[in-house]
This record gives sequence, structure tokens and C-alpha cells, in this order.
Amino acid sequence: MRVPPTQLYFIASLAPSPPQIAMAARTLPASALRRNILSSSCPLRPFAASSSIVPIASTRTLATPRHAYQPALRIAGQRRTLSSSARTRLASAVESALDPSQLDREADEVDVCIVGGGPAGLAAAIRLKQLANEAGKEDFRVLLLEKAGELGDHIVSGNVMEPSAVDELLPDWRSEDNPSRFEHITPAREDRMRFLTKNRALWIPSPPQMHNAGNYIISLNQFVKWLGERAEEVGVEIYPGFAASEVLYTSDGSVKGVATNDLGISRSGQPKDTFERGMEFHAKVTLLGEGCHGSLTKQVVKKYDLRRDSQHQTYGLGIKEVWEIKPEKFQEGLVIHSMGYPLPSDTYGGGWMYHFGDNLASIGLVVGLDYPNPWLAPYGEFQKMKQHPLYRSVLEGGKCISYGARALNEGGYQSIPKCSFPGGALIGDSAGFLNVPKIKGTHTAMRSGMLAAEATYSAISSAGGGAQAGSIFLYDYEDKLRASSIWSELYQVRNMRPSFHGPLGLYGGIMYSGLEAYLFKGRVPWTLPHSKPDYAATKTADRCKKIEYPKPDGEISFDIMTSVSRTGTNHEEDQPVHLQVKDWDKHALKEWPKYKGVENRFCPAGVYEYVEDDSRELGVRFQINAQNCIHCKTCDIKVPDQDINWVTPQGGEGPKYVLT
Repeated sequence: MRVPPTQLYFIASLAPSPPQIAMAARTLPASALRRNILSSSCPLRPFAASSSIVPIASTRTLATPRHAYQPALRIAGQRRTLSSSARTRLASAVESALDPSQLDREADEVDVCIVGGGPAGLAAAIRLKQLANEAGKEDFRVLLLEKAGELGDHIVSGNVMEPSAVDELLPDWRSEDNPSRFEHITPAREDRMRFLTKNRALWIPSPPQMHNAGNYIISLNQFVKWLGERAEEVGVEIYPGFAASEVLYTSDGSVKGVATNDLGISRSGQPKDTFERGMEFHAKVTLLGEGCHGSLTKQVVKKYDLRRDSQHQTYGLGIKEVWEIKPEKFQEGLVIHSMGYPLPSDTYGGGWMYHFGDNLASIGLVVGLDYPNPWLAPYGEFQKMKQHPLYRSVLEGGKCISYGARALNEGGYQSIPKCSFPGGALIGDSAGFLNVPKIKGTHTAMRSGMLAAEATYSAISSAGGGAQAGSIFLYDYEDKLRASSIWSELYQVRNMRPSFHGPLGLYGGIMYSGLEAYLFKGRVPWTLPHSKPDYAATKTADRCKKIEYPKPDGEISFDIMTSVSRTGTNHEEDQPVHLQVKDWDKHALKEWPKYKGVENRFCPAGVYEYVEDDSRELGVRFQINAQNCIHCKTCDIKVPDQDINWVTPQGGEGPKYVLT
């Protein structure tokens, strides 16, 4: 039920300067306004120019002005928003019996709600508002929710970007004549491909898909922040720190929007004195752009059986650092990729190093999560890789300034689900449009968002004023995808990643992929299937060789907690654990005897551990350090018994990445 609009009055004298006193009429209910008003250097940040006293009312006539979002404020080590009024203090006698889920939530109605502030979500939002503004419909509301405290905080990528999609969306994005151009680009100038043994780097040819002439090395973290500013300029309403945690449905089962999670819930599930009920956002169309293995995407895929005609998704884990290196070692625009060492021949993956910016190097390793050996630790493999002469020679004398990790989709063409569902659609990595052989996904993510935006705007316009939340099905989006470069691009390389599952493993995959790249080019009558799901590929520990990793030297390689400290991650401890395991003891009884602590090794942030405890039957106790989580989603994907469910924590929490 929609809450009646609340009139709020803001006094201009609270602001320190005339530009800061401006406020515009908004449509969000009071709780959304409270969450977005921050008391940093300016007590009330303006939404738009206005008179000195402005009522905040439920009106649909004003376009969203620029700078509608605020980065969450750090308070006692946390990035949290501040309320402009005292939060409700529940009586202690009531707390033990109160079920917060039974309390009413405030609701807002918009035309389109987008979940996720990555390249796909922002491209969709910008394109929607472009179309609406061109048609003179400035009151067409596009609202974007982002769980991070600030746009870009949770973004990790290589990244050598193919500019085709952004060229189309924002043609002057890098023009010298554009004062708002994206300045942080480094043209790719040279490609190198190497096969590594323990001490040598052997030249191998770069396949055509990995030629980067005309592409740009960027920090996707910076690029997303810039895209957010462009979105605000055209009128998109952006709300970071709003973690969408629930899909809402109409009575006929269509998606009518999403709800954000409650704030101020204790670990025991009881409301604290900081409790605030979540909000509902109802939309004619809801676009899910959560990225790889999103928590809401999982629900929608299952409910509507969107994988009924596709194979399961496969995944990799990308681990990345950004280094400031010595000027004499810096080669602007150099792009290096490697295969082989340190990964064993039965494990898919590879490394990279990109020279960009001002003496910066992006270095990382992707490990396919279908690796069989539970003793393997992707983080440990990355630290070993940096000690190889190819990489160490560049990093020596430099300084590591940032760290991050994120799961990524590797399934490609075979794993694309149905992307439209009643009331919405999947876009970007929520659908899985990463081109693995090309090692690129930003352009396909953005293009999918743009196609969804065009289909959405057309469908809503055709429905006229009678369109209700959840009443639209985006048939045209599926057709647009199949006719787009996304589809043809992924179809051409569809057999490369699965070829590594053959009897010859890594070497067979390299040979077959070479044939596909130079000769077949996807024009074969067969489509290779993926092997078993990643979690099912894990063998028991007694069948595999134990791997001992060298002690970090503190100069090139680092212990995992040092790396986690570079992510800026933070979670309030007294809240429900967002890494849901129904029974920790039963989990240990299932996993420890067979896999000997695989959770501790696949996690790149030290979230999981088995602590020695003589009082337990196994002699160890399973423990989750949720405050360390960097939201990579690996645990949800790789745990063999599939009993870890990653859900979003409180909005604004998690990592605060820089230059990733």
C-alpha cells in the first residue's frame, strides 16, 4: 500500500551558501529523503535550484536534477547515511516479540526501477532518459538503486575497454571539446601474450580476439563514477546505499518492483534503536543489473525457470591489484596477458598486467572456479604469479595501492538465460554477456542495458497511461539481443572456453581455441557443452595433492588480511550475517571431512575459517567473519554442498574500492 505523501520543509538558512540552499520537489517518501540527507560539510545538499523554503511533496512533474545522490558518510568506521530526524526507539518490552517484517513499508512508484549501478544499469538509465527527454517527457521517472555507499565502490575489472557501446551512448565521451569528458583513459598501444613456466615467459601469438588496437585501459571504478554524473545530468534518480534485497510480485506473479532491506536489525534478528524499515519501489518495468550472480537475479531465474533452454552458468574468480611502479619501468599502454604458471594444467585461467594512467599497473589473475583441487587457493596462486620474473621485474620498487576480487561469468553463449520475465529483464552480467576469449564485458553489458532501455521505453509508451507495475513483458528485448552484436560476438567464440574440459586439459584447450580463432571462427556445426557445475567439479581432499604456499615477503606478495585492508571493506558486526548458512555445525560436518577447509581457500578475503576447538567432534569449529566480505560471491558459487547463500547486507556497506 502506498503511504500518503509527506510534506517536509527545509529552511535555507541551514545551508552555508546560496548554491547549497536549493531544494526541489521530490517524489520519494520521507524515509528515502532521510536516508539521502547527509551532514558533512553541507548540512543539506541541494537537489536543484529553488526558493529558500521548499515543500517536498509527491509530485510527478519535476525531472530529477543533477547531483541527486550522495556518497555515504563514514561514521565510526562505517559508511552509513544519516537520518535528519531521530530514529524510532522501540520499547525493550516490545523488541523481543516484534517481527519487523510485519511493519508497513513506505513505497514509491516510478516508471522504471534499475537495480545495480554498474555499466549496464547506468547505460540503461541514461538511454531511457535520453529517449524520454527527446519525446518531451521529462517527468518519466527512472530510478537506480545501488547497494554500495557510492557509485563505483563495488566495481572491479581489468579493464581494457572496447569503446563501441559508449561511443554510441555518449558520442563525445572523450572529446577534447567536452568539458565533462572522461579523462582517465590510456590508449592500448602494444599487446603481448606469454606462456609461463616457473621461471620463463615464452612468446605465443595473441589471438585476434585479444588485439586491442582502438581500445582503452581504464579503471572501471572511475568510469562508473563518471557515468553516474552523466546519468544525473539527464535526470536519472540515483540512490546509493539502497540495497535491494527482495523482489516484489503482483497477485498474478509478475514482478512489480523491489524492496530494500531493513536497517538496524541485530544479529539475533531483533530491531535495535536504530531500526528503520526498508522501502518498496514499484515500477512498470524492473531491470536487474546486479552483476555476476546477483542475489535478486538468482530468485528471478529460479521463479521463472529462465535457464530452461540454456546450460548452467560457469564462473571465474578475478583477483586484482593496482600498483604504482617506478617511472623507468612504466610503458604507457602496454597490455600483457599470460597463461600457464602458476596454475596447474587442469585449471583454467590466466594473468594480466596493464600499464595505464600515471605510472600505474593493473595486475591480476583469473581462476576458473571449476578447478578440481580443494587445496588450491586462488589468492595464493595470485601471490605466486607476482613472483614470476615477468611480473616481479615490473613490480619491484613499486607500491601496491589497491586490491579487489570479484566473480565473473564464463559460460558465454551456452549459458545465456531467457532475459525477459513478467515485469522486467536481466541486463549486463546478471545475464552473463562477458566475452571470455576477448576478456571484455563492459561493452556488451552497456549495450544490453541500452537495448533493454529502448525495448522498455517503447513498451511503456505503447501501453499508454494504463500501464501498471509489473504489467509489461519485454518481448522486444529478446529480439533485439538476438539481432545485436552481443549475440553474434558470443556465438563466434562459444566453443573456446568449453574446449578446456577435454582430455588434454589446458594444452588441448589452447590448441582448439587457436583453430577457432584463426580458422573456424565459430562457423562449425557443433556447440561444445560445459562440464559439470563449478561446485560439483571439486574433488575430495584425499584425492588431490596438497598445495603449500610460500610465506608472503611483504614487498611483492602479501598476507590476505593486508590485502583486505586495502579494500576499505566494512560491515556493522551486529546485524544478521549476510552469508547465510542455516546450521554452522552441520555445515562443518558435511564439508570438513571431505574438503578440509575449502571455504578458507577459495575465499579471497579471509571470511571463512575452521578454528581449532577440542570441544567439537571434528576438533575444529566453522566460523564466518562476515565483516571481511568484499562481495565477490565466490562462496555461493563454489561451496560443494551449495549451502551458503549470499544476500546483501545493509546498504552502503562492503568494500570501497579505489582505481579497480
